[in-house]
Amino acid sequence: MQGPHEKRLLNHLLSMDNYNTLERPVANESEALEVRFGLTLQQIIDVDEKNQLLITNIWLSLEWNDYNLRWNESEYGGVKDLRITPTKIWRPDVLMYNSADEGFDGTYHTNVVVRHNGSCLYVPPGIFKSTCKIDITWFPFDDQHCEMKFGSWTYDGNQLNLELKSESGGDLSDFITNGEWYLLGMPGKKNVMNYACCPEPYIDVTFTIQIRRRTLYYFFNLIVPCVLISSMALLGFTLPPDSGEKLTLGVTILLSLTVFLNLVAESMPTTSDAVPLIGTYFNCIMFMVASSVVLTVVVLNYHHRTADIHEMPPWIKSVFLQWLPWILGMGRPGKKITRKTILMSNRMKELELKERSSKSLLANVLDIDDDFRHCTSANSSYMRGGITIDESAPCSWGQRDLQCILKELQFITNRMKKADEEAELISDWKFAAMVVDRFCLIVFTLFTVIATVAVLLSAPHIIVQ
Repeated sequence: MQGPHEKRLLNHLLSMDNYNTLERPVANESEALEVRFGLTLQQIIDVDEKNQLLITNIWLSLEWNDYNLRWNESEYGGVKDLRITPTKIWRPDVLMYNSADEGFDGTYHTNVVVRHNGSCLYVPPGIFKSTCKIDITWFPFDDQHCEMKFGSWTYDGNQLNLELKSESGGDLSDFITNGEWYLLGMPGKKNVMNYACCPEPYIDVTFTIQIRRRTLYYFFNLIVPCVLISSMALLGFTLPPDSGEKLTLGVTILLSLTVFLNLVAESMPTTSDAVPLIGTYFNCIMFMVASSVVLTVVVLNYHHRTADIHEMPPWIKSVFLQWLPWILGMGRPGKKITRKTILMSNRMKELELKERSSKSLLANVLDIDDDFRHCTSANSSYMRGGITIDESAPCSWGQRDLQCILKELQFITNRMKKADEEAELISDWKFAAMVVDRFCLIVFTLFTVIATVAVLLSAPHIIVQ
């Protein structure tokens, strides 16, 4: 039985005459006590991007040799090891420097395993809340490197030499996978630092948790809906203006994108160091949708213009009725627009203006030759004072009726011509609206495709299962 032997051994080792918890357990005071430090990562509980915190479940591992806790096992019934409360013996005051926990030290103080040769093993588990600078530049295709810095709080490097237990870093053999983050690795590094407060060097061991975000959730819940919503904005350019829902569709899509952008902003830290990749993409798409709303207003304005209020400027006729339709391959029924027809049409208009300027008003209105003469009867001659006088006789009643008929025809023709011109001008405005719609559809489709492809190709990785 080892019960009485353990009791006797504990009384011998921990008696006030033999052991002092404040004494650094070394044989020579000039020597540094070597402490081998390592950790085992059990689980990544949460990565709080908003507050820039990393919450993990970790088991620490500290090994050192206590010169005052040695015994001959044969003298104590073969007792080879003891479990001693950490408050009863000396232990290194190793803490995490970048802790964000309210109690600073998040470990649970377990017993220290002490062997007969004086070696001590202290493995306290704990929930560690550490600060971590979150880089959101490539969110949600981002990698994060979160450091956990451990070191003695009061012992300098000349008194306590902290050594890395494993050159590979942290132990990941029992790691529980996280649904949002993929663990890339956890390397460790020993650092010797000199602080402004103290001339002595201080040693720390820094572990870097390298994680990569699993993007499948964000891809199907943010990017795909955004692409679909922007596609609906493109369909708005194919909606007829007379439907009355053209502008409503654009505004609704703009509000939907605003909601999605707010969801992204809520999970991001309030920092101006960088703009997340998905935020840039959402802003580009929102700019496109907002521009589509503005251009939809322009299209509706063109479509509902009338000849009584608006006159089509020559540059609009040239751009939206000739060159843009030719570039986009558009045309009206029975009218094929080519570069040759555009040049011929402009030439015919110039010749028509010259011809109309050389003809009389009545000839232009009635579209007849300019050889009409005022009504006259046969010339009559008579003698007056020995001088022969020729004069024209006044118009007959039939000729006066003809003049009245011509005036009525002129009035009717003017009305018909004005109605035709108004109808043609309204048709021109509607066709210009169609051209703007088609042009915006092509341009914004290219913009959406290029923006989406550029975002996906610029990401370090696209999908991590």
